[in-house]
Amino acid sequence: MARLRRDFAADELQIHEGDVLDFDFADLSRQAQGALRIVGNLPYNISTPLLFHLAECAQCVVDQHFMLQREVVERMTAQPGSSDFSRLSVMLQYRYAMSSVLDVPPEAFDPPPRVHSAVVRMLPHPAAALTAIDERVFAEVVKDGFAQRRKMLRNTLAAHVRAIGGEAAAAALGVDLRARAEDIAVSTWVALANAVVRARAAG
Repeated sequence: MARLRRDFAADELQIHEGDVLDFDFADLSRQAQGALRIVGNLPYNISTPLLFHLAECAQCVVDQHFMLQREVVERMTAQPGSSDFSRLSVMLQYRYAMSSVLDVPPEAFDPPPRVHSAVVRMLPHPAAALTAIDERVFAEVVKDGFAQRRKMLRNTLAAHVRAIGGEAAAAALGVDLRARAEDIAVSTWVALANAVVRARAAG
């Protein structure tokens, strides 16, 4: 940071120093009067909470390119039915179109780490594509579904299924309660969450 301040004048480079998990990216976008392009080599130990933090302001972003541990990128971009498909996959794929664009081997670093890395491209979906009625409920339903990955959805989502009217109502939404969370597409998670929102409002 000291080197940046030494090499660049204040009117050439604006530096924001602080905890990235507390940083207000939406406010930065307002100050800049335009959408942001975010690039970084994310610390592996805070990558997941940071990605969730950034997702909250996805609509003020043009694109994001990050280097992460390769296993994290594989989880982010995994498809339903894969053992890598997770809560992280669902929540980020709801917000972004994502692709792994570059593998980075350990020998690219000095000293080399014990893990492989990868660069992921994240393009925010337009606001019209975000169809969850209440994103807090959507996050709640997805979290519950993935809380015990080995169990069938009949067990992990029992309370939500009762709320929307039972197993027949879940089946009508395309939710196979004999499946596990990793088998359910993002759009189906959204449909289930929206049904929960409507049921709570009605009852």
